[in-house]
Amino acid sequence: MAFGEQPAYLRVASDLRKKIVDGALPPHTRLPSQARIREEYGVSDTVALEARKVLMAEGLVEGRSGSGTYVRERPRPRRIARSGYRPAQGPVTPFRQEQADEGARGTWESGSERERAPAQVAARLDIAAGDPVMRTRYVFREGGEPVMLSTSWEPLGLTGRTPVMLPEEGPLGGCGVVERMAAIDVVVDNVVEEVGARPGLAEELLALGGVPGHVVMVVERTFFASGRAVETADVVVPADRFRVAYHLPVR
Repeated sequence: MAFGEQPAYLRVASDLRKKIVDGALPPHTRLPSQARIREEYGVSDTVALEARKVLMAEGLVEGRSGSGTYVRERPRPRRIARSGYRPAQGPVTPFRQEQADEGARGTWESGSERERAPAQVAARLDIAAGDPVMRTRYVFREGGEPVMLSTSWEPLGLTGRTPVMLPEEGPLGGCGVVERMAAIDVVVDNVVEEVGARPGLAEELLALGGVPGHVVMVVERTFFASGRAVETADVVVPADRFRVAYHLPVR
């Protein structure tokens, strides 16, 4: 194979992908069979199979048991708006804390429990692995559709035995990290978000209504007070249905 030349299965996948994107193979159309691909492109069964696997991994087609492989309906990505922290104007729900879009409305479920900090979480919070933390998991929905997951961790060395130990319960439940920390004289002065992408975990895709192999965006967010991490969270969004848009005011 010459330098820069694509393997045969990628060339076949590229041509089929173009047909899907251009509409020659519209949604719900059955993808050409393995035998048809073999004949049309003059390739082996192995190459035809690998090309189909590429399209499935990209989420362009889906297999239907006993029926074949079909072009998927491609959702039009919607925006999830985020911004730097702004002081709340009155009560703010957890859903609105995660979305900067004033028109965003939704529901959520949450649950908190103590656990020992996994190594990666401990590194983000600058505590020892195994130190006690409060883990809170959220499922956010809009119009009944799951749109976002969030898992946060707070060091119990900071919040334990205080009124804000449980993020969504007690007198300050649901007030948000900044307001809750202020209630115990901890002033949050910085928020860092790092955005990445990876294949979704099975339990994430189950909760979000995705298909195994789909990619999710992960916003890794950490709140700091005078350089000390007081909360860190992973916000997970299905990459095929949403785009994360940031609104960052210029000062």
